[in-house]
Amino acid sequence: MSEKNFSYQCSICGNHYGTTSVKYTCPQDGGNLNVILDYDAIKEEFTIQDILAQRDSSLWRYLPLLPVNDPGGEGTPLRMAGGTPVYQPGGIAEMLGLKYFWVKDEGRNPTASFKDRASAVVVARAREIGAEVVVTASTGNAGAALAGMSAAVGQKSVIFAPKTAPQAKVAQLLVFGAQVILVDGSYDEAFDLTVQAADEFGWYCRNTGYNPFTVEGKKTAAFEIWEQVIMDITPKCQPLSIFVSVGDGNIISGLHKGFKDLVELGWLEHMPRLYGVQASGSAAVANAFFANTEVITPVSANTIADSISVDLPRDGVRAVRAANETRGSYVVVEDQEIIKAIAALGKVGIFAEPAGATAYAGMLKALEEKLVQPDQPILVLNTGNGLKDVKAAMQAVQAAPIIEPSFTALKKHLKK
Repeated sequence: MSEKNFSYQCSICGNHYGTTSVKYTCPQDGGNLNVILDYDAIKEEFTIQDILAQRDSSLWRYLPLLPVNDPGGEGTPLRMAGGTPVYQPGGIAEMLGLKYFWVKDEGRNPTASFKDRASAVVVARAREIGAEVVVTASTGNAGAALAGMSAAVGQKSVIFAPKTAPQAKVAQLLVFGAQVILVDGSYDEAFDLTVQAADEFGWYCRNTGYNPFTVEGKKTAAFEIWEQVIMDITPKCQPLSIFVSVGDGNIISGLHKGFKDLVELGWLEHMPRLYGVQASGSAAVANAFFANTEVITPVSANTIADSISVDLPRDGVRAVRAANETRGSYVVVEDQEIIKAIAALGKVGIFAEPAGATAYAGMLKALEEKLVQPDQPILVLNTGNGLKDVKAAMQAVQAAPIIEPSFTALKKHLKK
């Protein structure tokens, strides 16, 4: 099967590259590579209606807008990534006085996080180029996604994770049959070790903010938001404000790329506003945004939201631009606000892990600081299911009481 027609452009220096000359980042300055699609060819062959008429509800309904071919694997989790639901929690909207409010729940993906989107597309690319092994560094979710997508089609995968990763996430890695190596160090140290291993052993590296296909997978969430929400917003001129947690910066960059693709195709008139939300203990991208710079200064990350705990964001420059170029902003929240957000979302039936709840906490703060108004359309992206980190979830609630197995004990408890 021939490779689709696309090229790369460095996000820093602007240099263009063919797909055979580079694989990961710009050889001149290490900048992240943007995948440049042949928009004219896509417009000649496909229309909006061609996309909307697709019966496939997964991210593969957007195959014409992806730089990979159909990966096969019908009936497997690889073909079920994406297609996540959008909820309209009336209780939250009424409590906050919001006119339009949605939560998109990425916890409904096959391995229960947003990262399935990137891993599905990276595995498709790995199969195209004949990669024997795909490797990634992860605090848990990206690794689980790669392990699950790889297992679905018999692809070998190796995962490097910090030994502090939540046990539920490590369990996923092992159950999916990946070769798991726990690193006695930080995510950033695991990241660097992964790159070295890929170079030495010829493995294909999935690392977030390093492999350009990760953004291509994550942009499919923007396509879904376009279909599920933006097409129905009235008036059409009112832009949607989207709140998303930020760690490495790759998800907000992916959303931005997806919406830019739609604008280039002439299928989207008004760009949504992207609001990145970071934990105060891991706010390198927000710091750069508020300093009005694209220089990302590393921090010593420390937050309960392990999925966004990053010292040096590897996609920080594009993450800053995502907010700047869409007239959005950044919001910084404390861990205690994240814990409260887990409980708040739970009360409307949405179980979010700390990173997912971070976006909701940021939306609340943005309302307080009048970055957004209650009459504006607002969407919060929950990036992962709460079962990923039960220890954190238990901090958001009171422990269940224990009573003797008697009706007398029950009545005594209920009287309290």
